[in-house]
Amino acid sequence: MDVTCSSCQSSFKLPDDKIPPGRSATLTCPKCKNKINVNGAAGHNADGKTAAGNGQRYDAADKPFDFIEEEGKTAIICEMNPLVRQTIIDNLKLMEYQSTIAENSRDALKRMRYHTYDLVVVNEDFDTDDPDTNGIVLYLERLGMAVRRNMFVAMVSARHRTMDNMMAFHKSVNLIINVKNIEDIGKIISRGITDHALFYRMHREMLKETGRI
Repeated sequence: MDVTCSSCQSSFKLPDDKIPPGRSATLTCPKCKNKINVNGAAGHNADGKTAAGNGQRYDAADKPFDFIEEEGKTAIICEMNPLVRQTIIDNLKLMEYQSTIAENSRDALKRMRYHTYDLVVVNEDFDTDDPDTNGIVLYLERLGMAVRRNMFVAMVSARHRTMDNMMAFHKSVNLIINVKNIEDIGKIISRGITDHALFYRMHREMLKETGRI
């Protein structure tokens, strides 16, 4: 099916079997990050308009789009240990996240290039011999603030204690979870996200009071 972004007018092709007939999904435009609503009727956006083909086109058959139901939350998991990974998957499922499993750093970076995940869980040792040069963490650190502030990043570590806020700040992540506490990852992430939302709410209120927004 052909889909056109209503924001930047870029057009791209999606395999027809990606979205079942009668179902709708949301994807992120890889060009401008605008949210696009798409339904299962081939060649139509969710608003019923036929997608135009006069924007920049490319075949998205091998692009790692993640399709989510309306109001759905997405997470990408970068963890090599299968037992730890499954624990993370099970906990995030209970939190109603749709999880994507990254096979390696290259796979993770490709996926994050085309989709802004609500939650990123990355082990500092993921696909690297040096946790201080973890490619995923470095990529997230260099993201523009407009994109980064919409993501919550939890780093799994064997070196640092859970919820070590100073170390999390040093690593440019939102939360640190020690692998010894992995069974409680759902509760820990929930608390971290709540604190994160409160901080930004207060930050926005301060900006409004000072007339900066």
